[in-house]
Amino acid sequence: MPEMMKDWLPGLTRFGGNLVIAVLILSIGFKVAGAVRRMVDRSFARMDMELSLRKFLLSLLQAVMYAVLVFMAAERIGIQSSSIIAVLGSAGLTLGLALQGSLSNFAGGVLILLVRPFKVGDYIVSQYGEGTVAAIGLVYTTLNTTDNKMVVIPNGSLSNSPVTNATAEEFRRLDIAVGIGYDSDLRKAKEILLDIYMSHPKIKKDRPIQVFVSELAASSVVIGARGWSATDDYWQTRWDVLEEVKLRLDQAGIAIPYNQMDVHINYTDKTEKGETEK
Repeated sequence: MPEMMKDWLPGLTRFGGNLVIAVLILSIGFKVAGAVRRMVDRSFARMDMELSLRKFLLSLLQAVMYAVLVFMAAERIGIQSSSIIAVLGSAGLTLGLALQGSLSNFAGGVLILLVRPFKVGDYIVSQYGEGTVAAIGLVYTTLNTTDNKMVVIPNGSLSNSPVTNATAEEFRRLDIAVGIGYDSDLRKAKEILLDIYMSHPKIKKDRPIQVFVSELAASSVVIGARGWSATDDYWQTRWDVLEEVKLRLDQAGIAIPYNQMDVHINYTDKTEKGETEK
C-alpha cells in the first residue's frame, strides 16, 4: 500500500497544483471580467446605446469571458476543451434548429437596436401596423395605436420590411389638395389658401409656403398648397387648415365639386298597359 501511494503521489501532487492554479484562474479571471464589463458598460453609456441592446451585449461579453476562463481552467486540470466545444456545438445546433423563428426575431431585434431606424416614442408605419413605439425588445416591438390598442410585431418581420418613421424629423411638410369648379375664381381661391397658410400660427413662416395649380382634372381644377409645421403640431394644424379652407371657400362662393349620380327611372303604368292590351 505505501508503495502504491508512492506511485500515486507525484500525480496527485501535480493534479493538486493544477487544481489550485485553475481555481486562481477562475477567481482572478472573474474579477477581471467584472472590471472589463463595468468599463464597457460606461463606454456604452457614453455612446447613448439603447438600454435593451446594452444589457444584451454586456451579458454576451460576460458569457464569452466566463467561457474562456472555464476552458482555461479545464485545460489546466486535464480536461480537453475540444470535447467541451464539440458537446456545446451539437447542443447549440439542435437548439438553433428548434428555435429558428425565434432566433430570426432575435437577430432582427439586435439589428433594429444597432441601426436605430426608430426609437421609443416615434410614430412608425409598417405593413404590420402603425402607432407610437412603446418598447423595443430583443424579440418583439410594441406599438400603441392612436385608439389605444397595443400591437406586438416580431422583430424579424419588422427588420425585413419597409418602415416609415413619421416623427424622425423636427419639421414636417403639410400638403393639401383642393378641387374647385372650372367656373370659380381661380386667383381668388389661391389667395384664400395662401392667406390661410400665412395666418396660421403653427405654420413656419421661415420655410417655403407654396400655392399652385396641381391638376386640371375632369370635373375640377385642383389647387395644391404646401407649408411646414413642427412634427408635434402636424395633425392639429392639418385639421385646422382643412376646416378653414372649407369655411373660407364657402364664404367666397367658390364651389368644391363632388361626384354626383343622376338616376333616371323609366316608369310604365302596368295597369294602363294591361288595359290597352285588352
